[in-house]
Amino acid sequence: MSTQKALIIPAKQAPFEVQDRPVPTPGKGEILVKILATALNPVDWKIQKGGYFIQNFPSVIGSDSAGEVAAVGEGVSNFAVGDKVVHQGWFLENDKSTFQQFAIVPAEIVAKVPSNVTIDEASTIPLGLATAAVGFYNPPEGAGLNLAYPWTEAGRGKYSGQPLVVLGGSSSVGQFAIQLAHLSGFSPIVTTASSKHEAFLKSLGATHVIDRNTDALAAAKSILPGGKAGIVYDAISEQSTESLAIALTPDDGAIILTLPLAQGLDAGSRKVLNVFGNVHAQRPLGISLYSELTNLLQAGDIKPNRVELLSGGLSGIPDGLDRMAANKVSGVKLIVHPWE
Repeated sequence: MSTQKALIIPAKQAPFEVQDRPVPTPGKGEILVKILATALNPVDWKIQKGGYFIQNFPSVIGSDSAGEVAAVGEGVSNFAVGDKVVHQGWFLENDKSTFQQFAIVPAEIVAKVPSNVTIDEASTIPLGLATAAVGFYNPPEGAGLNLAYPWTEAGRGKYSGQPLVVLGGSSSVGQFAIQLAHLSGFSPIVTTASSKHEAFLKSLGATHVIDRNTDALAAAKSILPGGKAGIVYDAISEQSTESLAIALTPDDGAIILTLPLAQGLDAGSRKVLNVFGNVHAQRPLGISLYSELTNLLQAGDIKPNRVELLSGGLSGIPDGLDRMAANKVSGVKLIVHPWE
């Protein structure tokens, strides 16, 4: 087929529209993926409603995809048509974004989906995992702490006994930050979330779950050795959580943020990292991570987010993003089936 359905932003901050657009052709080293499930992320509504990042229109966005290989480009030998795969989209290029039925992606940042993970579950992984991984493991010039990769033998468990805090543990990024911190050996791993998520987050590797509606600062200080953690990953990055992160981090510690530090906050001498979690842009880390992602998923070392499937296919995305913007999603990842 030569055309596909795609969810389009026709102009800056304009409402989404489902339109036809061409099916792209994979080039050298690329594959064409038939997208069977794509997930929604907060950045999606911020791009559409706030007009961030995208300057060229009409635009297709979307960063999470799982599906099957529809075609392979020249030089690709490790994937074949029909393989079930997971990959991250690149919202700065329409042909590589995921709110559509087909997308192209460099084969070096694609992983096969093992049999113990469903396509729906796999679609929840790419952006959240990349955002967590970049903050921990990217080099300093890529806004990371340059920790050893825990999917390698040398990095597994390397930071045993070092405390770490994840603020917003039930968010998609928070869930992957907990899992990666666990693989890296950090302990205790203290996280904040709604108390209803406590058992689930402990199954991912959190040692302590603090109800976010309580005095989280006092609770965390009572758990952490010396009341501080050398690394705080703030997966929410609002003024309240950023203030908490500063309070829990020593002067020589590091705070990882998914959004910029709020105006009026002073982190002092603490290292503050603003992550950009996309393996298209962070290619060396992405290549290493995706080379091991199938094994990590098969072993249960990395677990996908829990899923809520929205009806309506691509047309169901705008309402889902509105729910996210209104903070009406907790502990699950919203996904759609583009072919519905």
